[in-house]
Amino acid sequence: MIDHVSVAVRDLKASAAAYERILAPLGLKRVVAREGSVGFGKTYPEFWLNARPADGLAPANTGAHIALRAPDEAAVRAFHAAALGEGCTSAGDPGPRQGVMTGYYGAFIYDRDGNKIEAVTFPRKG
Repeated sequence: MIDHVSVAVRDLKASAAAYERILAPLGLKRVVAREGSVGFGKTYPEFWLNARPADGLAPANTGAHIALRAPDEAAVRAFHAAALGEGCTSAGDPGPRQGVMTGYYGAFIYDRDGNKIEAVTFPRKG
């Protein structure tokens, strides 16, 4: 249903370098770099950083966040740890959660620009 998403960052170069490490456990890498934007994905850009140097932090508690699929619980933990190592803050430590339809394992972070990002994996059945 959704093809790609983007977030605004104040320092594109620093944010792109940080996201390279944060997204690596999820199997995402830098696939496009343009003046003013950097795209991450597996084979094509699914998650974009857009330079907005004049913007402040994203407003807190908007209820919006972006959830990125992780291959397993270890990847969720690695995503969270990498984010904290890059100066992001935890918005929910790695652990089991109950969604509307099923349980899942996830972790939430606020990046250095205030964007709320989640890594999530769903238990395999059978």
